[in-house]
Amino acid sequence: MLAGALTLICWRWRLVQRWISVFSGAGLLLAGLHLLLQVQEKGILVSTMGAWPAPYGITLVADLLSAIMVLVAGVIGLAVAVYSLATMSRNHEAFGYYPLLHLMLCGVVGAFLTGDIFNLYVWFEIMLVASFGLLILGGERSQMEGALKYVTLNLISSALFLTAVGLLYGYAGTLNMADLAVRLANGSQPGLVTVIAMLFLVAFGIKAAAFPLFFWLPASYHTPPVAISAVFAGLLTKVGVYALYRVFSLIFVQDLDFTHHTVLMWMGIFTMLTGVLGAAAQFEVRRILSFHIVSQIGYMLVGLALFTPLAIAGGVFYIFHHIIVKTNLFLISGVMYRYHGSYDLARLGGLYRSAPWLALLFLIPAMSLAGLPPLSGFFAKYTVIKAGVLAESWFMVAIALVVGLLTLYSMIKIWAEAFWKPLPEDAKPLRGGGDPHRYLLYLPVVGLALITLVIGFGAEWFVQLAMDTAAQLLSPELYIEAVLGGSQ
Repeated sequence: MLAGALTLICWRWRLVQRWISVFSGAGLLLAGLHLLLQVQEKGILVSTMGAWPAPYGITLVADLLSAIMVLVAGVIGLAVAVYSLATMSRNHEAFGYYPLLHLMLCGVVGAFLTGDIFNLYVWFEIMLVASFGLLILGGERSQMEGALKYVTLNLISSALFLTAVGLLYGYAGTLNMADLAVRLANGSQPGLVTVIAMLFLVAFGIKAAAFPLFFWLPASYHTPPVAISAVFAGLLTKVGVYALYRVFSLIFVQDLDFTHHTVLMWMGIFTMLTGVLGAAAQFEVRRILSFHIVSQIGYMLVGLALFTPLAIAGGVFYIFHHIIVKTNLFLISGVMYRYHGSYDLARLGGLYRSAPWLALLFLIPAMSLAGLPPLSGFFAKYTVIKAGVLAESWFMVAIALVVGLLTLYSMIKIWAEAFWKPLPEDAKPLRGGGDPHRYLLYLPVVGLALITLVIGFGAEWFVQLAMDTAAQLLSPELYIEAVLGGSQ
């Protein structure tokens, strides 16, 4: 929030905005790391705004899931801030790119940390208003077309969210999440609670780009500059997924057979399947990657749907692995564009020879996304699928395996067309290796690739962290005790 305000004040001084942006990204990363270490050491941390005690005032809560998400947001914020130095045009910077970027990150982090469900709505709106601005920055026709779909569906989602909040407050008389968990557990109208839960599921499902209302994402995420696409791809949909994990592990757990094992499960299965089939039909790099965002969201949803410790751990692992990998793939697509001036696979080629380091850097996140060992994606998929096997959810397991193979097909298609085949005669290389900003392009890409390797080769530690997070999510009494203490 401070970075957004400072960059807005310094809107005349482009260089100052850039420095503020990079330092803010680094500060968020360090703060997120410190928060995670504190939560691991001390347990769930609670802060009440204005000294109003819960459940009367707004409470900020950091448990393991929140802290992990804030840390990963810091990683992405710093990576995109550095990448933007080399890719963002003067016009974009002049029209408020940096204030919008940091206010969007502010909304994302606020959504991760709030312990009040109406306050979650407020942070969603801060995030979405800033993202609307980023999406139309530049005013190109394709951006406007994508933004109309993005804005329309997300406004519908916000209206449903607000309606659900109103109904929930009317029923329970509170909006504090911990207090809601106590009151709904002792409620006398489980049918009404299930209806409200479905409203939240639709609202958050739209924001997470889950089946069937996901089409706004592949229609819009490929239209803005690549730095904006990357932060959207990595973080924005995961806020919707985070919200689903939060409310469907803490508040709406009264009818697991219907809400989780039926509705969430089928939503996850169809999200996996439709996303990967959509990607297989595309021939433009960013559209392929956009459809794969949808597909991978499905794995996270089935982890929540199974609602076992291993499944939740797999879903949490999948979330932070996917944020890193997907952001990196979008950043790499921007470097590919710098070489040959196109995202169309038909107009790309020869990058294996002209940019061998880029070829290697592409293979790391691409094969991780496909789930090849020993990269992070293998352990994410393995954990979710193993949980499905143990729960005897055979159809989900079969679909997850097929989707993994089709994801590998898409990544091989990008590799074969952009890197392996010769450059088409009518395609002209741009600056390529002579690009004076290539170090700023490669630095965040290399950093995110190294994180992917660390998560893969150090999977035992990260899986244990995910298991600890799952144990915390499946023990809502810990959250309730931390927030309400003796007032429950």
